[in-house]
Amino acid sequence: MGIKPLRIVPLGGLGEVGKNMMAIEYGENILIIDVGIMFPENDMLGIDYIIPDFNYLLDKKDKVRGIIITHGHEDHTGGIVYLLREIQAPIYATALTRGLVEVKLNRGGMLKAAKINTIQAGESIKLGPFTVEFFHVSHSIPDSVGLGITTPAGLIVHSGDFKFDHTPIDGWPTDFAKLAEFGGRGVLALLADSTNANNPGWTESEKVIEGGFDSVFRNAKGRILIGTFASLISRIAQAAEVAERYGRKMAFVGMSMVENVKMARRLGYLKIPDDMIVSLDQTRSMDPDQVVLMCTGTQGEPSSILGRLSTGTNRNFDLLPSDTVVLSSQPIPGNEEMVYRTINRLLHRGVEVIDENVAPVHVSGHASQEEIKMLIQFVRPKFYIPIHGELRHLKQNARLARELGLAPERIAVVENGTVIEFHNAEMKIGERIPGGYVFIDGSGVGDVGPAVMREREALSRDGFVAVYLNLDPKSGRLVNEPEIVSKGFVFVHEADQLFGDARKRIREVVAKTEKDGMRNRVERDLSKFFYNETRRRPVVIVFA
Repeated sequence: MGIKPLRIVPLGGLGEVGKNMMAIEYGENILIIDVGIMFPENDMLGIDYIIPDFNYLLDKKDKVRGIIITHGHEDHTGGIVYLLREIQAPIYATALTRGLVEVKLNRGGMLKAAKINTIQAGESIKLGPFTVEFFHVSHSIPDSVGLGITTPAGLIVHSGDFKFDHTPIDGWPTDFAKLAEFGGRGVLALLADSTNANNPGWTESEKVIEGGFDSVFRNAKGRILIGTFASLISRIAQAAEVAERYGRKMAFVGMSMVENVKMARRLGYLKIPDDMIVSLDQTRSMDPDQVVLMCTGTQGEPSSILGRLSTGTNRNFDLLPSDTVVLSSQPIPGNEEMVYRTINRLLHRGVEVIDENVAPVHVSGHASQEEIKMLIQFVRPKFYIPIHGELRHLKQNARLARELGLAPERIAVVENGTVIEFHNAEMKIGERIPGGYVFIDGSGVGDVGPAVMREREALSRDGFVAVYLNLDPKSGRLVNEPEIVSKGFVFVHEADQLFGDARKRIREVVAKTEKDGMRNRVERDLSKFFYNETRRRPVVIVFA
């Protein structure tokens, strides 16, 4: 029996930053790598986050041999609850990643149904025709791994999120020896992180943050609020180390932050003395210069702790004039406007704000250009596939590979849904499977689509006008004056003349229109009237 085609199907993370997910398919066997989420863009009004569209897998769920999670960040784990509701397959993750996934599954009511297996870097597992070898990579969270996947068609290397940090916080650099070993064996294809492919040189070590934090703690006169991702365990550990040095107590704010810290301490990834941790209530009676608050909200999310603090709408506590707010992160592409708006609001409220542009309080966890080149040199793949990034990142990553001598026809720059097929040691770009954004809005999953988003955009732009017509049941004529209510359209005290003319127009339309088509006719006519008078297009809804 001959070798079958090997298919790589990116379902998220290619052409965008976030919601990373990939399927590797051989015969009747599928391996899933990561199931992440993505933050909504500015025009995605009301959306909490976005998950990958994995409809492609739903009629193949019996073929899924396993789900591998490379590390614990939300853009690689955040969609796992939604996937497990549809596909019951075993999960494989390192200890810290497993802990973060379990917190998420417990909150989503799926922990008891999940089959989770703990693996370690250096181990290998057999899943159908796939032999998966886990190797350690440095990233901005401990216990991150890349993957060497041996298939009947050849060896695939998946970098995960990585950088070559020689002084990582956990003292465990990327496994260069394993990468070189893969290169010696012969690698069919390398799938490599592209997030920082536009950044020249090398990404700075996590070690530099210690100096930035030390300066902040040395100079702060009141409370220090450090904003970071709840899954960024390394950053929390660095903050705790400096807080202990300066005699400050730490409180953790937000459910995800509290649960993740509790789990990481239990597993030994956070070594914070018990007497250093206080509750938010306890901080109210403490001197401000004794307090550090760890918060979420570094991406400008309106409902996050920092987002609510910036607008003065946080219920549990408010900012103090002596506070120093540290944003230990960088804006995810597409979130820049929301982040800078939050920073400006915080500054308006009189606090000091320190981000990576002011002091070294954040470094990226992703490889820059020289590290990407070094990875390619170690692995020496026959084919190269840039992953994890917007199209501009993927294209730049491909340029780096060409600089190292890889022929253009051996490099595949593709976006989500485009199938890459390997057969007889040759690569072919296949069809693009249908797919798109799956919006999570409150408890709704995928029930908000483009049409609803267009309606929300129209409502946010010009508001709406509701018209109530009290009609005689027999004649279909108006019994009394039409009632008009508007929101977000015009200032009510300046609308008397406009709405008076609108009522006159409504009466004219009703007088010459049959009852069956009256609502639609009034809506169309009134929309045209409002545009002619105001050059705005409110959403008009007629009730009759």
